[in-house]
Amino acid sequence: MKRQSDIKERSGAKYMVMEPDVPVTENGGKSDFFYGDSPEAQYRPAKVDRVLHDGDQVKLGGAVLTAHLTPGHTRGCTTWTMKVSEGGKTYDSVIVGSPNVNAGFRLVNNAKYPRIAEVYVRTFEVLRSLHCDIFLGAHGDYYGLERKFGRHEAEGPSVFIDPDGYRDYVAEREKAFRQEFARQKK
Repeated sequence: MKRQSDIKERSGAKYMVMEPDVPVTENGGKSDFFYGDSPEAQYRPAKVDRVLHDGDQVKLGGAVLTAHLTPGHTRGCTTWTMKVSEGGKTYDSVIVGSPNVNAGFRLVNNAKYPRIAEVYVRTFEVLRSLHCDIFLGAHGDYYGLERKFGRHEAEGPSVFIDPDGYRDYVAEREKAFRQEFARQKK
């Protein structure tokens, strides 16, 4: 697994992290609410160059990305939005952080993350509020990358226009969260 500090050092890039995840980033994962006690999950600490807040923008070349705080998976989990232009049209792109409840996450009576279920509920509200034409994510399986990329050569970039896939993904992840939350409350 690449370590954040290795990527930062090799690329010379500025490391930008949503405020609630700054401590865990700078202490190498030791304060992570779930993985912090696992030495295998820890990594070399990395200094954060810019602390991000909900709604902050990051400019990369001609692209402007907007950070949306979508916590739960981590306290500072971030979903990004940006405008993408292709063929004279402008599209809204959403890059989902992670609305997943990992196996073993405690959603009820979690002393290390007391409001975890509440922040997941808020995350799904945010995700549902975002307009999405182009659906992307932190992991390719969120949005069917392999399937879409396989069609890209024949069909062109329009294969990534998938507002229904985005809505379906968010709804499915919210349903999974609510089922797990109900199970843990019993």
